[in-house]
Amino acid sequence: MIQLRLLEHRLLRYVGITMGCLIASCSINLFLVPSHLLTGGATGIAMIVYYLTHLPIGVQTFAYNIPLLMAAWRLLGKGYTCDVVIGTAIFSFCLDFTKPLNAYAPVNDYMLAAIFGGVFNGIGYGIVFRMNGSTGGFDIVGAIAKKFYSFNMGGVIFGFNCLVMLAAAFMFGVAPAMFTLICMFMNAMVTDKVIAGFNSRKALLIVSNQAESIAEGIMEVGRGVTFLHGQGAFTRRERNVVFVVVTLTQVAKMKMIINAIDPDAFVIIMSASEVMGHGFSSPGVKTGAVIHRYSNNGR
Repeated sequence: MIQLRLLEHRLLRYVGITMGCLIASCSINLFLVPSHLLTGGATGIAMIVYYLTHLPIGVQTFAYNIPLLMAAWRLLGKGYTCDVVIGTAIFSFCLDFTKPLNAYAPVNDYMLAAIFGGVFNGIGYGIVFRMNGSTGGFDIVGAIAKKFYSFNMGGVIFGFNCLVMLAAAFMFGVAPAMFTLICMFMNAMVTDKVIAGFNSRKALLIVSNQAESIAEGIMEVGRGVTFLHGQGAFTRRERNVVFVVVTLTQVAKMKMIINAIDPDAFVIIMSASEVMGHGFSSPGVKTGAVIHRYSNNGR
């Protein structure tokens, strides 16, 4: 039973990684390549060479990753490297498999190509990362730098991507490099959104002398409430702090309830990028090790 669950989750994870790689590859071949724009990482280098020599982008991407994967095997371990090898192989295959889409570019405008290319690229990469996968490239360099030199992984990747941009500006002109920068920005924004999830909510902390009444009012509209025990630093009085997570559309209703019960209540409204649990969403795909550990504990 446990092995079946592990296999099911692993298959679901690889299906997700494949879908993400396919979306990102379609984005590259539909929007970026026809407009001579770039993406980051080893794929960006492969695209530069492709524009000069027409060598297949997917074959190049995998070839450039081979020395990085060998370094990862030695420095980061077998577990990390096996996952990256799978992600890199799938992505490289998808890049060349979707190459015929070059002939069906839906836009002929640099700006539109950069925006839509970045958005769909971000969706693809976000799905891959959400499934705890990787497409290799500068991610490996960043992971090695973080492990041995305590460098910020994002900063290392950004630095290498800047070098790719400089090379593109030198060979193809400033305009394509600037539009590529817009594409990378959109890519990063959408990737973060997909990783964090689209079920963002608002978390409210309410400090009031009428905490119990406010909690009752909130529960009447169908939201769960948690009491946190707090103490005023000046008065030293103990009181309950109401904690509740609501959807964006329910914030106004919460304000009305709080104001009606205690106009002097102190309220903090914070963004919650992702909420999991009863009443919201279920967790995403778990890693096999975690499933195995907790399944064994539950026997």
